[in-house]
Amino acid sequence: MAADIGFGGGVALGPLLDRTGPEGHVHGVELSDTALAIARRRFRPHVADARLRLHAGDLADLPLSDASVDAAITVNTVYFVPDLSRAFAELIRVVRPGGRVVVGVGDPAAMRAMPFTAHGFTLRPVDELIALLGQAGFRDVRDERVGTGDRAFHLLVADRPSGGPATE
Repeated sequence: MAADIGFGGGVALGPLLDRTGPEGHVHGVELSDTALAIARRRFRPHVADARLRLHAGDLADLPLSDASVDAAITVNTVYFVPDLSRAFAELIRVVRPGGRVVVGVGDPAAMRAMPFTAHGFTLRPVDELIALLGQAGFRDVRDERVGTGDRAFHLLVADRPSGGPATE
């Protein structure tokens, strides 16, 4: 079972459905009613057979059960979350022990140069995001850059430890 948190246009929902296979399930969590409605139409067969479960919600208050997903992704969402400690605590809560999370962000320096980021975006250094994931209890947090130069995208890949509480 996988989850896309803040799926927006739904670009990753199709590949996640493919990756989980015909017996797998995907959760999509999104704030936008418009994005939820579009995803319900676009993925109607998967919603109808319950392979795709769409939820209204946000990263800091996930409508998912504890340890309910094997993996979760969230891309371009952390800019809009005031309390990332709480959001990352929610991620570790819903990912099963031994599971994985991927947080995708644009390079902060490149993002700062884009005029739209002056409106409601909180750009944080990648090192700060990595530290916050570690503080939430994730281990082996690594920055896997996609692309080269100052416009490279950052995929922060983190594992939830197996066994015991999330914060051990």
